[in-house]
Amino acid sequence: MNIVKTQNNQSLTIALEGRLDTTTAPQLETELKASLNGVEQLVIDMEKLDYISSAGLRVLLAAQKQMSRQGSMKVIHVNESIMEIFEVTGFSDILTIE
Repeated sequence: MNIVKTQNNQSLTIALEGRLDTTTAPQLETELKASLNGVEQLVIDMEKLDYISSAGLRVLLAAQKQMSRQGSMKVIHVNESIMEIFEVTGFSDILTIE
């Protein structure tokens, strides 16, 4: 999985490419922990994300919890198969998806 970060003042965009699964979720978790200090708006771009597992969902949930304390988080460019996973798991009710 590739992670591309773009920071603009207190706004951080993280673009994910590939698969967010048990193997790659710790990589994203580490990246988020290192990057969220002082961030008020987090945008996760899933345009090039092919797959997300429960491990990836757990990382998103942790990021959502942290950002609800310090600002906001939204998920953009969600494809149909990942949106279906969000709907089945109830994440579509938890996350701000655009």
